[in-house]
Amino acid sequence: MEILSHSGIYSFHTKQYLPISIDEAWQFFSNPANLQKLTPDALDFRITSKSLEPIHQGQIITYSIRIFPLFRSKWVTEITFVKDKAMFIDEQRFGPYKLWHHRHVFEEVDGGVLMHDYVHFKLPFSWIAPLAFKWYVRKKIIGIFSFRKSTLSKLFGASDEA
Repeated sequence: MEILSHSGIYSFHTKQYLPISIDEAWQFFSNPANLQKLTPDALDFRITSKSLEPIHQGQIITYSIRIFPLFRSKWVTEITFVKDKAMFIDEQRFGPYKLWHHRHVFEEVDGGVLMHDYVHFKLPFSWIAPLAFKWYVRKKIIGIFSFRKSTLSKLFGASDEA
C-alpha cells in the first residue's frame, strides 16, 4: 500500500474483491459492530456507542482505541454520506487524527463485490507529524488495513486485490 503525502495530508487507496453478493457486503459493512472484527487486537478497539443501528447519514459512533501502550484515545466519527449498497463516508469529529475522512465504495462485479477504501488523514502536531508518520503511523496504518484484508479473506474467501 502506497501512502501519498500532500500539504500535510496523507492519502491512500486499497481495494479487495469479495466473492459475495452486494447485499451480503452491505449488510456486513453497514453494521458498525463489525468494525471491531476488522481491527487488530493490539489496538484494544472498543465501541462505546450505546446504540448500534445500521449506518445512516448523521449517525455518530464512539470508540475507544489504544494508540500506544498504556495510552487510550476516544474516537468519535460521523457517517456523513450514505448511498445504499454503493458507498458511505465516515469522518472523525474527535480523536487521534487532526483529520480522518474514509470513503467506503462497493462495486458489484462478476461473481462478487469490489470494495474500495479511500482514506485521507492528517496528523496532529504538524511540527513532528512527518517523523511520527515515518517512524510509527505509516506502519500502524498498513498493519491495520493488512489485518482487515486478511480477516475479510478468512470470513468471505476474499482475495487481496482485484
